[in-house]
Amino acid sequence: MTKPLTLEVCVDSVESAIAAESGGAHRIELCSDLGEGGVTPSSGLIALIREKIAIALHVMVRPRAADFCYTDDEFMIMQRDVLMAKQLGADGVVLGILDLDGGIDIPRTKQLVDLAAPLNVTFHRAFDMSPDLLKSLGDLQSTGVDRVLTSGGKQTAIEGVAALKQLVDAAKNDIGIMAASGIQEHNVAELLERTGVREVHTSLRSAVPSSMRYQNQQISMGTSKGREYQRFVVDKGKVEKLLVAALNGIEDKAASHSPKTRI
Repeated sequence: MTKPLTLEVCVDSVESAIAAESGGAHRIELCSDLGEGGVTPSSGLIALIREKIAIALHVMVRPRAADFCYTDDEFMIMQRDVLMAKQLGADGVVLGILDLDGGIDIPRTKQLVDLAAPLNVTFHRAFDMSPDLLKSLGDLQSTGVDRVLTSGGKQTAIEGVAALKQLVDAAKNDIGIMAASGIQEHNVAELLERTGVREVHTSLRSAVPSSMRYQNQQISMGTSKGREYQRFVVDKGKVEKLLVAALNGIEDKAASHSPKTRI
């Protein structure tokens, strides 16, 4: 029997969370600072989005940008943020910790999984920065995480299809494999067909210009110059189209493998 599809959309605002749910997403991953790969969102943002949407809400727990090897103080922050997410009604947390050699930090990961219980736990794409994906998968199976978010160690999921297929086969039903990076309407069916994944993570955002009448273009406040008067919001239409393409791909595969009816 074919596993049902789960579409997770990455968001950083109330507007994007509502658009993702309206477009048919099954779950959202809530972050801040997506330009840096996502960090822990504020308690206010978590609380308001929890009030606004009914679908599953998974909260990023990442104390800073850059690498995934954390100091004792940073790990303490992560513990407190896991507890905060639980208190604010999140359904899950998203986290990732590596050791100095790039491998999974098993003790710390297990400690956070235990702290998060009974919340769902996703190990994010820190996984893709480890030197041996199959070993890292085995290590994560011992920690109790529910799924791994991965592009198969490549920049995009389509580039990493071979590794993703290996991971799906190795994971069996013990741990979920959720594909991420560069997944769009035009390639999602191919990805599902070639890898066997049934959880997909994407952002599907569109640029929205600022409504401000006065704009000072001489100053840039962030590291990306010219972004003060433009933001990116989840596009409901893109979510709907990707979901249709993905479901059609699954149905086509099921039909092609079903026995022919004799007349």
